[in-house]
Amino acid sequence: MRRHRETATTRDLFAESGIDVNRLIMPVFVEEGLKGTRPINSMPGISRYGLDVLPEYLLSLQDAGIRAVLLFGIPLKKDAEGSSAYAEDGIVQNAIRIASSKTGMLVIPDLCMCEYTQSGHCGILDGSMVDNDRTVDVYGRIAVSYAKSGAKMVAPSGMMDGQVRAIREALDKNGFRNVSIMAYSAKYASTLYSPFREAADSTPSFGDRRSYQMDPRNAREAMTEMELDIKEGADMIMVKPALFYLDVLAKARARFDIPIAAYSVSAEYSMIMNAVNAGLVQPEVINEAITSIFRAGADSVITYFAERIARQESGN
Repeated sequence: MRRHRETATTRDLFAESGIDVNRLIMPVFVEEGLKGTRPINSMPGISRYGLDVLPEYLLSLQDAGIRAVLLFGIPLKKDAEGSSAYAEDGIVQNAIRIASSKTGMLVIPDLCMCEYTQSGHCGILDGSMVDNDRTVDVYGRIAVSYAKSGAKMVAPSGMMDGQVRAIREALDKNGFRNVSIMAYSAKYASTLYSPFREAADSTPSFGDRRSYQMDPRNAREAMTEMELDIKEGADMIMVKPALFYLDVLAKARARFDIPIAAYSVSAEYSMIMNAVNAGLVQPEVINEAITSIFRAGADSVITYFAERIARQESGN
């Protein structure tokens, strides 16, 4: 077997998996009212962007080889209904229009309400609980507003029961049959989201999200969630987080033929970056980590390392 490993050329020839920049998706945070950029303290090298600098940044990503971004909005206004999420002139809607007119990238707006509600929860509250059915109706309204702005794919992340069906029906009813759905099908109630909550200003004002996000102890349940989303019309399913849930990703790959994405989340990024910056590990650990996600079966990987990897590959 050592003959396969003797040189870089033979190692590349016999490699079973690797990183394909065309299949990397870069998360991008856009903040309403911001001029320029705002660094995110808990995520070294990641920033929020104002609409004034968003075109330049997206074009730089495109020039580096990134072909898709996952878009998150931070609005000026929050209310109990999360109404900024479906406003015609909302931050994400404006960002979609800019990206669609200035670049050839696939712009995938994350579809949730946690950034837009005063509670920080992913839907409309009934007392201290999220009202599932009222919330999925709003998700459909948000999806249509994104499609009207030019989105060709939406990514519902709220983990409400029936959300994919409600979004598919709303899109189809409004003439957007060709808009795809990338469903956050197995989104776990993980401890790895803290840096993201700073980035997106989406920390719950009370309680947690364990009543609607998945229990980290369960893998078989994830298969059921994915199967339901596929039946409801998902074009792509997702495992989130990625690195801590490679077993779930591998199970999904063995079971489903539909495209699968994996989201390597904010704390996975921050832990690795902090270790690299402290000199505890070599920077090559980044490629090793992302390769492991592809090796486990992901077709696409959402990662905050996407820009770094693409620039490394392109020399840009």
